[in-house]
Amino acid sequence: MVGTVERDRGSLRFNGSIHSSNGAEERLDELRRLLGKSDGDLLKIVGIGAGAWGSVFAALLQDAYGHFREKVQIRIWRRAGRTVDRSTAEHLFEVINSREDVLRRLLRRCAYLKYVEARLGDRTLYADEILRDGFCLNMIDTPLCPLKVVTNLQEAVWDADIVVNGLPSTETREVFEEISRYWKERITVPIIISLAKGIEAALDPVPRIVTPTQMIRCATGVPIENILYLGGPNIASEIYNKEYANARICGSDKWRKPLAMFLRQPHFIVWDNSDLVTHEVMGGLKNVYAIGAGMVAALTNESATSKSVYFAHCTSEMIFITHLLSEQPEKLAGPLLADTYVTLLKGRNAWYGQMLAKGELSPDMGDSIKGKGMIQGVSAVDAFYELLSQPSLSVLHPEENKPVAPVELCPILKTLHRILMKREVSTQAILQALRDETMNDPRERIEIARSFYRPSLLGQP
Repeated sequence: MVGTVERDRGSLRFNGSIHSSNGAEERLDELRRLLGKSDGDLLKIVGIGAGAWGSVFAALLQDAYGHFREKVQIRIWRRAGRTVDRSTAEHLFEVINSREDVLRRLLRRCAYLKYVEARLGDRTLYADEILRDGFCLNMIDTPLCPLKVVTNLQEAVWDADIVVNGLPSTETREVFEEISRYWKERITVPIIISLAKGIEAALDPVPRIVTPTQMIRCATGVPIENILYLGGPNIASEIYNKEYANARICGSDKWRKPLAMFLRQPHFIVWDNSDLVTHEVMGGLKNVYAIGAGMVAALTNESATSKSVYFAHCTSEMIFITHLLSEQPEKLAGPLLADTYVTLLKGRNAWYGQMLAKGELSPDMGDSIKGKGMIQGVSAVDAFYELLSQPSLSVLHPEENKPVAPVELCPILKTLHRILMKREVSTQAILQALRDETMNDPRERIEIARSFYRPSLLGQP
């Protein structure tokens, strides 16, 4: 039976006993108790995928709990064989020598020489190798703590108590289908926390959104009460550098409150919410419009006026789509706008849009970018466009007074699809969409949306 959790004047109360909110060992002991761990039985946590956020998440846990070696084991899995090119090795060497603490740590571990040799081109470094020393290939400028890295997936997951999905949504299904083969003989059911922000579209038997947690459930058979989503307005490097941040962990009552307490740190406040799928979808939606924001910023030389015009129109489309997805969209407004704001300011999707507009990248180069990882907004543009193009979801056009697919009321989404997927127009088209005289006042789109809830989009009856 899961214990109750409540707040008591700055402390945490678990089943009547009070612990300091700063007591890491008490939080660890409580989670161990809820999972039925006895003395000498390690709580095993593994991160799957070593992108920026996945690596930072594992490093946060390692920093907070890794010194309790008799109680918890924290590891991270990534594929072996990914090489570090020489230009990245040279930059990595500069980062190391600019940080005295990192330099001393590598010298103590007798690991410095290999970075010297890599800089000179005399040695090839591998991504899993540098991750053990605390360097994420997608975030070289932010050294992490050393991590325990496993490159064999079966070894990483077969007896893990908590699995953290740090994979892109485009890789989640494939990897967890493999993981499910290693769990066939399991007696206990693991807890899975997904960090992935991306979606897919399914059109049969009805148009609907497929999220990473749904992919995981389908691939593994783990009950939905044991699968959670964690997201928020967060930039991975800033979180590790202890900039104030918050996030929400969403899922069942059984685990979300205890996990929120376990994950909470003085600079990283974790709230909890029961609305799993909708928050997860919103995490993918903001990436779509962040790409367009980056384009507008680059094309207008960072014009505050132009960016604000884009923000007004893109948020009205996001609110319109939110009304299609949620019966109570007002509950999502704060988290959605906060996540959108930070992604527009500094996220990789906005950066990608800027690079496209500057001509330094092109859509033909794909959505996996060196030094940045997967640009999740690209596949999300395609997924949302495909879903909202379905005639079965038609809404009444306010001026033409006839049924139209919802995407017809989302001109920015349509334009992004033409740029990124059809590749029939240049990034300049995003500005033309804003200048179009037929573009409605954003307020009108929000008013139109109020009666368009489509529960089937999230697989609800």
